[in-house]
Amino acid sequence: FVALFLLWGSGWNWAKFGFGQHINFKTILKGLLLAFAIFIIIDICIQPFLEIYLGTIDLSSIEEIRGDFTSFFILFIIMWIFAAFGEEFLFGGYYMKHLAELFGDSNKSWLISAIVLSVYFGVSHNYQGTSGMIAVGLAGTIFFFTFYKNRTNLALLVFTHGFYDTIGLTLIYLNKDRIFNDWVFQLIDK
Repeated sequence: FVALFLLWGSGWNWAKFGFGQHINFKTILKGLLLAFAIFIIIDICIQPFLEIYLGTIDLSSIEEIRGDFTSFFILFIIMWIFAAFGEEFLFGGYYMKHLAELFGDSNKSWLISAIVLSVYFGVSHNYQGTSGMIAVGLAGTIFFFTFYKNRTNLALLVFTHGFYDTIGLTLIYLNKDRIFNDWVFQLIDK
């Protein structure tokens, strides 16, 4: 609602929030590929080690979707609206752009903005515990650096975030979200 209020206040100027390009198949495909890359980097390569040293990520707030298609589908819709679109619109399209402009609208200010917001994004997910905050902060770093490189294509970030969360939610629904962690734990134990 905050994001929509800000958009309304701008006279519905979508470009002011990073939507300067039309959405096309290439943007959607890039978002999907980037989401898979982030999943491999964060969830498969880094997250197991975070959990070894800092504790398991707390996903108790969405446990009800395990095996329950109705709950999964409702959360899936909510996630695309509020997390994929809402968070990227607010964090990237509003906060990141305005913070970069505040610091001089240079490449360096955009870089600083990306780093600050990555930390903020991670901390805003503190309900997932320390491992969750770090994992989300690292994913946020990739999201925000993507926007730093594609400043007029916030849709790329929305699709990347949406597909990334879709992968995670689907694995939780199928009760397969721990499969990669368990695999890494077995490798380490050998």
